Amino acid sequence: MNFAEIKTDFPILNDIIYMDSASTSLTPEPVLNAVSKYYREYNANVGRGVHRLSQVASQKYKDAHRKIADFIGANEEEVIFTKNTTEAINTVASGLKWKIGDKVVTTLLEHHSNFLPWLRLKSFGVALDIVKTDKNGKFNVSDFKEVIDDKTRLVAVTHVSNVLGTITPIEEISAICKKKNALLLVDGAQSVPHIHVDVRNLGCNFLCFSGHKMLGPTGTGILWMKEDFFDRLEPLNFGGGMIDDVSLNGYELTKGYERFEGGTPNIAGVIGFGRAIDYLKKIGMDKIKDHEAKLTERLLEGLLEIRRVEIYGSLNSKERIGLVSFNIKDLNPHDVALMLDEASNIMVRSGHLCCMPLMKYFGLKEGAVRVSFYLYNTEEEVDTFLETVKEIAKC
Repeated sequence: MNFAEIKTDFPILNDIIYMDSASTSLTPEPVLNAVSKYYREYNANVGRGVHRLSQVASQKYKDAHRKIADFIGANEEEVIFTKNTTEAINTVASGLKWKIGDKVVTTLLEHHSNFLPWLRLKSFGVALDIVKTDKNGKFNVSDFKEVIDDKTRLVAVTHVSNVLGTITPIEEISAICKKKNALLLVDGAQSVPHIHVDVRNLGCNFLCFSGHKMLGPTGTGILWMKEDFFDRLEPLNFGGGMIDDVSLNGYELTKGYERFEGGTPNIAGVIGFGRAIDYLKKIGMDKIKDHEAKLTERLLEGLLEIRRVEIYGSLNSKERIGLVSFNIKDLNPHDVALMLDEASNIMVRSGHLCCMPLMKYFGLKEGAVRVSFYLYNTEEEVDTFLETVKEIAKC
């Protein structure tokens, strides 16, 4: 990977060291150009006009569907655009026809976006079981075997923890779900941007992820599911662009992914998302994974040598992606984040990381400091970070 060339696509990095990609990634110039080109050259709605601008915009929008589907090994018609992972998960949670006595199984590792929608269902008579991890964020698969039973309607689990960076054994959980005829939803917000994900191998029924965590614009997300689920899921939004026929007495939804994309979508964002996929594919997901693994190993080794630093999650870089959460004893994580910014222009996340149940489980009242890498980070930046943390730990 040519890091010098990559950094020229992110001019914001001229002044800062950005280590908060798990929250939102930076956006390269080619993606920004694709977004601005839409507004400058063919600004029109999609699927609603026959004039030339609408035809160009509609084709670009359709191309983005195809690119993203190919990126995850899916068919184009199975990919539904949402505004983020949260909306994708809520589309499933709200769209399935639940019955009193149904059960959902989820885990302690979940981001609030993959926890609150299922917690909310308890008020409708749906039971909720929560699988816990060990202190390294690793699951005992037998725990899933114990709670996934004949009443389990759906299992919702993160592919990669946004706090610990640990990778969940999705394929093994999928096998349990199939035996019990339970649906499986995977939150891929932290996995799809960093490792090669193929829905044909995951064995899930739903995969949700966001464009803004993988070089794309904000306001873009994906819900993937096989077409045979389309009739079993009620759309979240109703409006223009999603119907075949409407009368005074009723309506008929269209057959394709459009039935879940009611209203004018984030056209420019979707086109930019498609361009972000082009960017990632040109570099190669395996190269990105290897690059982040080297940075993570360097980071973990350095943090272990600093007194007062406590690392959360596995210390084995092969069991996680480029994301590490830690604290410096007796220092508030927000104070540490501010000192990193003020001392070395380093941007990191701090606090509960939208994962309060896990933080309470770990006894972290104020949360933690989180470092998260992407393809634009370098070994020199990791060294700068470690030197700065070493100085802060002396406070």
